Amino acid sequence: MAVTKQQKADILADLTAKFKNAKSIGFAATNTLTVAEFGDLRNSLREVNASYTIAKKTLIKIALKDALDIEVNLDDLPGQIGAVCSNDDAVAGLGKINDLVKSTKGEKVEWALSIFEGELKDNESTKAIAGMPSRETLLGRLVGSMQSPLSGLARFFDAAAKDLEEGGKAKMSELDGKAPAEEAAPKAEEKKEEAPKEEAKVEEVKTEEAAPAEEKAPEAPAAEEKKEEAA
Repeated sequence: MAVTKQQKADILADLTAKFKNAKSIGFAATNTLTVAEFGDLRNSLREVNASYTIAKKTLIKIALKDALDIEVNLDDLPGQIGAVCSNDDAVAGLGKINDLVKSTKGEKVEWALSIFEGELKDNESTKAIAGMPSRETLLGRLVGSMQSPLSGLARFFDAAAKDLEEGGKAKMSELDGKAPAEEAAPKAEEKKEEAPKEEAKVEEVKTEEAAPAEEKAPEAPAAEEKKEEAA
């Protein structure tokens, strides 16, 4: 069925709008995709806010020129050309097509070129970009790496709490076999109580040394008797 001029105008307007809003555009030669496979592809692209449009090469060239002022040569590419436009994540839409390229070994869909970060990329560069992890994947890995130390710390505290419960312990310090500060306090008081005993011994020694002086005291009356005899 021939495409009318109005239909061509509508397709061109749709392509131009999609190219203007896209963060990246990938072009792939689409050969023998079944209706079911094409439907599954479009559904997977919707999940990442991307689209895949098959159109005539002439219309794609005009739409790119109008939208981005970029000229491409698609004449040498075999079969129909599909344009995947990624609207949120520049890599996500390309990654979905890349999965299909790998699963069909390039027999049904094969990369041609792409426009990434405003620059035209050849086939090899397009394959490399499409194989990169998406932003969502990278964020998931980052969150996972951040949670690993926290989960390890949580496991440590859980294990410590379990040891406390099983051993009937009340404090973390008791896990190391160290006596708590409360038990150490009475020992210090015992030492303080022992100190007065030592002082008592010192006083006893001093008392014993002073005793001879008291025994010499009776010599005074003898001196008085001598004075009386002299008189």
